[in-house]
Amino acid sequence: MADRMTPLQRSRCMSRIRSKDTGPERSVRRELYRRGFRYRLNCRNLPGTPDIVLHKYRTAIFVNGCFWHGHEGCKSYVRPSSNTGFWDQKVQRNKARDARDTAHLEALGWFVITIWECELSPSRLQETMNKVESEIRSNRFRYIKEKAASRNRKDSFAKEDHLKRSETVLKTEESLGGTRIPGSVKSLSENEEGQES
Repeated sequence: MADRMTPLQRSRCMSRIRSKDTGPERSVRRELYRRGFRYRLNCRNLPGTPDIVLHKYRTAIFVNGCFWHGHEGCKSYVRPSSNTGFWDQKVQRNKARDARDTAHLEALGWFVITIWECELSPSRLQETMNKVESEIRSNRFRYIKEKAASRNRKDSFAKEDHLKRSETVLKTEESLGGTRIPGSVKSLSENEEGQES
């Protein structure tokens, strides 16, 4: 099907498409707020600037448009018939960037949820948000569990390090043929000797 718009009209139309505060994002935010979640929007200090960030749950949410992010097998993702090379490259770049950002966030210890625009239709919204809510709550549990495991690892490393240092001190004292006098006792005994003379 040929494009009914001139290139200038098409360019103007495409330039008005938002990347933030889109209708699907607002739907997700409304539902999250209604379910008791509090969040931040478009956190620039995280890779990929996630659309919604729930710090308490260590969760980053991306709300992706099916066309712009190449949602395979979706009715909303129809490959344009004109200028196909440009659009194929654009969608592939977006997909590669999404994968890179997700991997980077996960490497930093974040849980990533991707919600597709087609999953937010009125008939599917509640089902989708139920799944999202369940995943967010399980992320909180996983985050607390991982934090506790990390703390236990640090504690065990600290204990091992302390034991190694103690063993080294004992071996040094044995090789010197005596026991070590603590610094505080040594300074007291030196003060007493100074007072006697």
